[in-house]
Amino acid sequence: MKIRRLAICSILLLSPWLGRGEAQSAVELRARPFPLNDVRLLDGPFRRAMELDAKYLLSLEPDRLLSGFRSEAGLKPKAEKYGGWESSGLAGHTLGHYLSACSRMYPDTGDKQFRARVTYIVSQLAECQKANGNGYIAAIPKGKDIFGKVARGEIDTGGFGLNGGWSPWYTIHKELAGLIDADQLCGDAQALAVATNLANWVDATTKNLSDAQWQQMLVCEYGGMNEALANLYALTDNPRYLELAEKFYDNAVLAPLAAGRDDLSGKHSNTQIPKIIGAARLYELTGQARYAGLAKFFWDRVALHRSYAIGGNGDGEHFFPTDEWARHLDAATCETCCTYNMLKLTKHLFEWSPSATEMDFYERALYNDILASQDPKTGMFVYLMSLEPGGFKTFSTPTDSFWCCVGTGMENQARYGEAIYFHGDDSLYVNLFIASELSWPEKNLVVRQETRFPDRDTTQLQFKCGQPTQFALKIRWPAWAEKISIRVNGRKQKVTGQPCSYVTIDREWRDGDRVDVQLPMKLHAEPLPGTTNIVALLYGPIVLAGDLGTNGMPADVYATDQTEFVKWPATPVPVFVAEPGSLLRHIHATAQPLVFRTKNLGRPGDVTLAPFYRLQHQRYSVYWRVFTPAGWRQQAPRIHAEWNRQSARMAAWQKGPEKKG
Repeated sequence: MKIRRLAICSILLLSPWLGRGEAQSAVELRARPFPLNDVRLLDGPFRRAMELDAKYLLSLEPDRLLSGFRSEAGLKPKAEKYGGWESSGLAGHTLGHYLSACSRMYPDTGDKQFRARVTYIVSQLAECQKANGNGYIAAIPKGKDIFGKVARGEIDTGGFGLNGGWSPWYTIHKELAGLIDADQLCGDAQALAVATNLANWVDATTKNLSDAQWQQMLVCEYGGMNEALANLYALTDNPRYLELAEKFYDNAVLAPLAAGRDDLSGKHSNTQIPKIIGAARLYELTGQARYAGLAKFFWDRVALHRSYAIGGNGDGEHFFPTDEWARHLDAATCETCCTYNMLKLTKHLFEWSPSATEMDFYERALYNDILASQDPKTGMFVYLMSLEPGGFKTFSTPTDSFWCCVGTGMENQARYGEAIYFHGDDSLYVNLFIASELSWPEKNLVVRQETRFPDRDTTQLQFKCGQPTQFALKIRWPAWAEKISIRVNGRKQKVTGQPCSYVTIDREWRDGDRVDVQLPMKLHAEPLPGTTNIVALLYGPIVLAGDLGTNGMPADVYATDQTEFVKWPATPVPVFVAEPGSLLRHIHATAQPLVFRTKNLGRPGDVTLAPFYRLQHQRYSVYWRVFTPAGWRQQAPRIHAEWNRQSARMAAWQKGPEKKG
């Protein structure tokens, strides 16, 4: 942090509104994250995902991402634009994500290539900002016209977007977030100057809007503008940024939540979640209880009542009535951006009042949606995580997609280390069982977590202490584990409490101490909400999906349009037939870790079940219809006819000229 403070001092003259200090938080955080460079991933699925993402990030050309910024600033581009959304009305959003991802990869990996890219991009953005002359910087086509109308009080959110633009404030948010990350994680002084000049332009553009005009403008998706401006206030102590952050408050959505009303059905899910993250950040900076209340209420409703088994939410990018789950198992479920943002919100709530409930959700979504969204062959990303029985995943292309979920996907793989450990003044939370090494300089302590979880149900913590140190070690006891076993230096510890809590070991820790944890996992079925005969199967926190082969799939599953394969027919999916209460007895482990096989359960045949995050280029099913033998005898003719129709449609689709949706 010393580097960043010196950096601020060096650019005071560049931004007339830049404050001379940091704003004080109004809320004391009971659990605090560690700096990214204090946590290193060790070998395992998360490190491999991070390394694959790092390779992809370094394959991209900054000048192509900067192309639109230069042309909109009247400068000659140095390279052509990328395709997909970077050649559309959302041009420029990817650069913000890219800045954030590279800024995070630098402390994650120590690779100086990432810092060099951040430095170059920021310098180029500064050049574009100078050419624009007023603090504005964006690659949005006709952005100056769009925001010029805003400055004149002309607000048109009818038909499409804002003043004919897609989601212009959303794109500005991504730029601000990337610049703040460049400052905070790479110590780039110029990034904070560019960010504050951009924020000053935001203020100048909106200063004459009435409250009614603000609310009309906020009908259009604006991302996390409130969060970014709040973060800028926290860095500069400039009250104007706080005032601006609070103006990005959509009364139509947030007021009902503040009153404890769930009016979310029918609303675009990823438009709303960033608003709540911003409210959570404003609570931390202002202490206003309404912000905390709406954030907690929203999290409860979405995480615990509106999420599928994998931790994602929404269908066709929208929330739906909570009594209609059975109608929403299709190919357009679980936009990955939504889960990215729900994990960000979860961290805020955990910091206020640490709870295993939040981290149980975090773990579920991290393994079964975020990790599952990356293609292990190319590092590409899923936009809509299909939960259609018999469906498959669709991935982005390297240079011609650049959907919003490509941007958050770049960041996701660089965020895996940020929630494994949290700390208080004299406490250490072990939240996730991910192979990693933690450095805690204030305690002169290194904790190494050796684990092959979830392939094995154990993890080991090894302590390296410069001197004996007293603190409370808090190990999450997940809701999915009926029991937990903990040994310190080989001696079994007495455990009190219950699942969905933390086991605390408060003692003086010494060099060479070792803690062994065992969390027995078991199979369990989780009904689709509102149904009694549709279930997902899990082993511990891991969602299991049936491997249904590749019959009738496209030649490849990489797409420029995120909905390209949404209408592609699904394959017929077996149903499960078992006596009440006997379902799990028909599912048996195989010699492969986390791989199971049904026996005398599936009709017309049994299936192999494997972790959803490992199934990438085949058809699958996460949810299964379950019948009693009597129910199956009654329903069999109807379901056989359904299978025949599906098979016929799939065959016709393969022959027909229109194979894309």
